[in-house]
Amino acid sequence: MALKLNFACGNYDRMDALKSGEVAPEGIDLEFIGIDAPREIFDRMMGENAFDVSELSSSEFISMTAAGDRRFVAIPVFPSKAFRHGFFCINRNAGISTPKDLEGKRIGVPLYTQTAAVWCRGHLAEDYGVDLSTVEWVQGAVEKVGTHGTPSAPPLLKPANIVQNETGRSLSDMLADGEIDALLGSRLPDSLRTHPDVVRLFPDFREVEKDLYRTRRIHPIMHLVAIGRQIHEEHPWIAKSLYDAFEASKALALERMRISAAQRYMLPFLVSDLEEIDEIFDDGDPWPYGVEPNRATLEALARYLRDQDFIAEAMPVESLFVSVEG
Repeated sequence: MALKLNFACGNYDRMDALKSGEVAPEGIDLEFIGIDAPREIFDRMMGENAFDVSELSSSEFISMTAAGDRRFVAIPVFPSKAFRHGFFCINRNAGISTPKDLEGKRIGVPLYTQTAAVWCRGHLAEDYGVDLSTVEWVQGAVEKVGTHGTPSAPPLLKPANIVQNETGRSLSDMLADGEIDALLGSRLPDSLRTHPDVVRLFPDFREVEKDLYRTRRIHPIMHLVAIGRQIHEEHPWIAKSLYDAFEASKALALERMRISAAQRYMLPFLVSDLEEIDEIFDDGDPWPYGVEPNRATLEALARYLRDQDFIAEAMPVESLFVSVEG
């Protein structure tokens, strides 16, 4: 009899075949729980062990594991990746023309601990020499009043200059009005589209991001897949079964994306985008799973977490994942 497991994840194209049942992990009766709010998944998984398997914040998983909280194991499947240079927004009146100009500024961020923010700060410090200690980080929801979720990440090893947004206004509105100088993190503010004073720090972000991958092989990983440790210890074979199913589901998504007779997605330049993918990424796969194809990215993330006082030392990336070998 198949082992019943549930899996909470966003409704991504690479998960479609798992959700529909077209791909099924061997020996597992998988219930796919689609939730298009990653913070909700993370908070429920980390706060109440709500799922057997789930998408999980990479930075929070690494931080909690390093702190000795080993409730979960991970497999090297990455539901969410995103280049981040396009997510730096500034108020054009804040006197910011280069990344270095962010020093001494008030910068909004949904959560200081979120993986997207870790990547953004890592780029600023490592690539542009920004002294992050000079920044006041204003933490809150981007498009609404209040906080961005209820994370249970372990405390930083050293305090950072973080203040909570208690103005009764969203970070997006504060950026438009100049109450904060910049905003970075996991999502773009609506004010980027609606207010003339909100612009990108990197107008040519796509070229910067392509160069990052070409020269350093970094495609920032946001989320990984976590399994409850107790379930994995009782049924260690499920790691490989799930990994193989995730690979098969992704392969179908890539295959269908490349059907040129009628475009599957409302992206007018999809054909040229695919040609660009073939030119930049190995084997035309912009989303490889596994440790080795993502080693440079994972090592950079671990290094940024160390440098930003989330963890004491950058752990070997192999130690983050259980085996998915046969």
